[in-house]
Amino acid sequence: MKRIYLLLLCGILSSFMGTSQSIETINTPIIKGLDEVAPFSEGLAAVRQGELWGFIDKTGELVIDFRADVVWNKNPDPDRTDIKGIQYPRFKDGLCPIQQTKDEGIVYYGFMDYQGQVVIEPEYLNVTEFNDNRAVGIYCRKTFRGKNNFQLNIYEYTFTEAILNTEGEIVWPIKTRDGISMIKKRYEMPELTASLISSDLIAIKTKDNDFEISLIKSMDKNHEKLER
Repeated sequence: MKRIYLLLLCGILSSFMGTSQSIETINTPIIKGLDEVAPFSEGLAAVRQGELWGFIDKTGELVIDFRADVVWNKNPDPDRTDIKGIQYPRFKDGLCPIQQTKDEGIVYYGFMDYQGQVVIEPEYLNVTEFNDNRAVGIYCRKTFRGKNNFQLNIYEYTFTEAILNTEGEIVWPIKTRDGISMIKKRYEMPELTASLISSDLIAIKTKDNDFEISLIKSMDKNHEKLER
């Protein structure tokens, strides 16, 4: 049997040697110089050059150009389902997390679509990937309140942990979040306290470090949107 395989291999190699083609020419790279190639998800695979990521389709064509705003971690936390648990960019339910550093020097998170267009603006301090068209995030609302005696802008921040849908609508508020400093040198990304455990149930971690289960009532039929 081994001899048959060797004869077949020799025949294949001989056919290439007898033409202008070679093993090298038939394996001409479509994209070169990649540092990392992620698995396919929803028909696209993320590819990295340095600190930039792009996306290829199943023909190898680069369909989303290399960019710096997609979310990934060199050392992801496998126990987390939020931003810090994302190893490489990928699409879930048609959306991929992106990030933007705003005036405070603090990073906010949103989502882009298959065309690389931002469809959910970066307004979240932490967020999960989508699953069954839903994600959990901490929405930050920033309201201008005027200027102080030094003519510096004064803002008021409110934070709400909530469930959002793929259209960017907050369809179920979970809780108001306190104790988040928006001063860069004091800022720490807040952890999520809630997780979706089914299509209608969420588990919420309390201040006593135990859990409560809550029912999401008619979330898809009657959106009770949070005023933004």
